[in-house]
Amino acid sequence: MKPTKKPNRLINEKSPYLLQHAYNPVNWYPWTQEAFDKASQENKLIFLSIGYSTCHWCHIMEKESFEDEEVGDILNRYYVSIKVDREEHPDVDNFYMEVCQALTGSGGWPLTIIMTPDKHPVFAATYIPKEDSFGRLGLKTLLLKTNELWQKDREKLISAGKNIMWYIKKQDRTRPGELDAGVIDDAFKALEASYDRKYGGFFGAPKFPMPGILLFLLGYYSYKKDPRALEMVQNTLENMYKGGIYDHIGFGLCRYSTDKQWLVPHFEKMLYDNALISLVTSEVYKITRNYFFKTFTLEIIDYVLRNLKNPEGGFYTAEDADSEGEEGRFYTWTLEEIKNVLADRADEFIKNYNITKQGNFEGRNIPNLIGKDLSLKMDENTRKKLFEYREQRVKPFRDEKILVSGNSLMVVSLFKAYGITRDEKYRSEAENALNFILKKARTSDGRIHVGYRNGILKAKATFDDYSHLLWALIEAYEHTLNTCYLEKAKLLAEDMIKLFYDEEAGGFFLTGSDVDHLPARDKVTQDGAVPSGNSVAAYCLMRLSRLLFDDKMEELALNQYRVFAGRIRENPVFHSFFLYSFIYALTGGVEVVVTGENPEIFSHYLMGEFGPYTVWAYADGMKELAPVYENYIKKDVKVAAYICKGGSCKNPVSTLEELKEILRRM
Repeated sequence: MKPTKKPNRLINEKSPYLLQHAYNPVNWYPWTQEAFDKASQENKLIFLSIGYSTCHWCHIMEKESFEDEEVGDILNRYYVSIKVDREEHPDVDNFYMEVCQALTGSGGWPLTIIMTPDKHPVFAATYIPKEDSFGRLGLKTLLLKTNELWQKDREKLISAGKNIMWYIKKQDRTRPGELDAGVIDDAFKALEASYDRKYGGFFGAPKFPMPGILLFLLGYYSYKKDPRALEMVQNTLENMYKGGIYDHIGFGLCRYSTDKQWLVPHFEKMLYDNALISLVTSEVYKITRNYFFKTFTLEIIDYVLRNLKNPEGGFYTAEDADSEGEEGRFYTWTLEEIKNVLADRADEFIKNYNITKQGNFEGRNIPNLIGKDLSLKMDENTRKKLFEYREQRVKPFRDEKILVSGNSLMVVSLFKAYGITRDEKYRSEAENALNFILKKARTSDGRIHVGYRNGILKAKATFDDYSHLLWALIEAYEHTLNTCYLEKAKLLAEDMIKLFYDEEAGGFFLTGSDVDHLPARDKVTQDGAVPSGNSVAAYCLMRLSRLLFDDKMEELALNQYRVFAGRIRENPVFHSFFLYSFIYALTGGVEVVVTGENPEIFSHYLMGEFGPYTVWAYADGMKELAPVYENYIKKDVKVAAYICKGGSCKNPVSTLEELKEILRRM
């Protein structure tokens, strides 16, 4: 920021990304009706730029173009310019990203859109350099030529915008049909074919953590007992941990690796990546009891609690890749630095962590254990010395938005950590974050917004936010047996259905029925870095139906697979969490109903075991929420449990050994 310059309208926003642009010479508007009204009144095209605060190429485009007086003058003279934080308006980002992918075959950030005043796009791209180069139009030329066409042949651009909108709207949002078990095997075969047997991961470089795929493989392992599925997950996680994508000094995972070895990351750290991978590692620990995966889980959570925790509650969104104007500067080391900090311990670290004079990233070193055994991991004293030295450096920027979706996923992960440790710290952190979101990110009418930063963020929450929050509430109930969380889950599910469900065609829209600022409502099914709302809803509604004995919710869950069957069959790998949940529908899952004075005897065991398709409830606290639980209550007993599957229950058991034996046979 440059306080000597006059700020634009973004100075009044809460988003750190928008505030980063508040002193640009561009007369930016946030996403408001005022901007579109101005474009209509002045017959100007709209220049829309979408990004986020920790996006490396967003910083580059700002420095090259949006801080440039010449570019600012062109935009201010001929366009109405709108800047959007993709995390604050995920619906806007999703819609125009779909446009970009349709027009160019790819997408990314910064996302650059030129559109008519009625929001019809006529041009889409990602990063654009300021000047022309190698036959590619630079931003200045593009803006001038597009405006010239708008002035000379406006109808041509309007017609092009209408045609693009027609194409986007005619896309089949559902593709109904029937799914069968074959699609599960199809997905597994495709993943096996794309799997890197040496370094783990899928589809080659760049490599992303892909937690949805890892969870699907764990679900497949549960379903088919195929050791290959578990091996793929274990090997991928171990190689990610060894690589530079993992911060060996301060813990936590970066966004992705640019190479197949997981060595050179894109250094930004996102809350959602760390939440989901720590969830996966805790699940692998439950299966294998390999202490490495427990360590991996708790190190990631240690990073989140240290670097991303808001003192009032909740977790911040991300940390930047850049510091001191360089990508990765905070995380990389010279050989001399290592020698100076570690002194007589330096040689061992240098050998084990592949430190060299020439470095492995722009003349500096990313510490890594690639090609080494995990037993060579540094001791805590060594790590502490390096960590304390590094803490004196200029730290990367931190985006302090507290988003509902990312926080919900972190709550799920914290409860999973509580399940494998019984450490009350993780349960407490999970409940604090969950209750912070429920209190701070909703208005008095109960409507949830995307998040919080010095007050509620403007945008209303999307379907993804609701479905991820529903997941967090279900985990909160099972890990605490506090009925209030299940009551809140029931109310949230009802609101979610009311706001987002398509009563005509089925499935859930991304935007609520009370949101009308986009030309069309989309239904998102593909699972990306984060599982889609529709896939999470299928999983959660199935679980909730079993906990509440609610047939209507189960039917909604099952209908998700019918409504989107064509989409899922066409690209099963890209619907990995959908298929993870579909295994639930195929197997029917297991329900455990506990009664008596000490339900934790059973619930503590269940939360520490791998059971992605098992739910459990405490009957004694559920009578008012679901009266059928009255039939399960046994008075004056220490504890008893009913194990049910396919609508029928076994005789109640009163010991943990009996429970374990029955579950083993199911």
